[in-house]
Amino acid sequence: MSHVEVEIAEQPSCWRRALETRPAGLPQAGERVAVVGCGTSLYMAQAYAALREGAGLGETDAFAASDFPAARRYDRVVAITRSGTTTEVLDALERAGDSATVALTGDLGTPVKDAAGTVVDLSFADERSVVQTRFATTALLLLRASLGPVPQDLLRQADDALASRLPEELLTAGQFTFLGTGWTTGLAHEAALKLREASGSWTESYPAMEYRHGPISVSGPGTVVWFFGEPPAGLADQVRATGAYLTASPGDPLADLIRAQRLAVALAERRGLDPDKPRNLTRSIVLTGS
Repeated sequence: MSHVEVEIAEQPSCWRRALETRPAGLPQAGERVAVVGCGTSLYMAQAYAALREGAGLGETDAFAASDFPAARRYDRVVAITRSGTTTEVLDALERAGDSATVALTGDLGTPVKDAAGTVVDLSFADERSVVQTRFATTALLLLRASLGPVPQDLLRQADDALASRLPEELLTAGQFTFLGTGWTTGLAHEAALKLREASGSWTESYPAMEYRHGPISVSGPGTVVWFFGEPPAGLADQVRATGAYLTASPGDPLADLIRAQRLAVALAERRGLDPDKPRNLTRSIVLTGS
């Protein structure tokens, strides 16, 4: 069994621990907040930013760490970094100026410990695999829980997502489009990234209503359109009219992300690929000379 398969399966236990964690340094109501990350961590930042602002707790912007606008004033900068060594994240924290800074990381023995004012220890969710799964979802759940209650049955939904059968239409598809609305747009981007990383699949991701403005043209028989959350009114019928296979879970979108993670691994194995060794990727991106 690959490392990533083990780490996907251990998400319910990591989520349970995250729900029991009440770390210091997280954003307070009314603060203006920036959230930065790279790759998967960026998509978790986007999801959290949408959730926090949607809850009316304060203006919240998400940025790729390399694009963090240091000249813009924020009360707090939150960094999500599994490795604690990513060049762009460390640079963003350095450029945060007088803003309070907090980093969520899987490794305390790395430069981020000195770069951030507060460090949240998520080493219990750290991973051996290059492909992120449990660290990212655990970080998002911890941040999400800091905003208010999460569904009481979320851990059961995660268990169900691990046990559910992956339909053959998913395993034989040649193209995947992931769609979200609000905070789940970040999950859609993350699902598309997982399939690209692990299996080299042709994937796209969009805010759901943007799908109708061009991307629908790639849908047809042998393709998949996957909604995170409830599809906007009328859009599901338009997807079905293309002949694409439509999937949408009635449960919590974060639990549904587990199904996409499992699909990425299953597709990799069908194609004779090692999901622990994605092409051209490493666990941490450290830019020499930076």
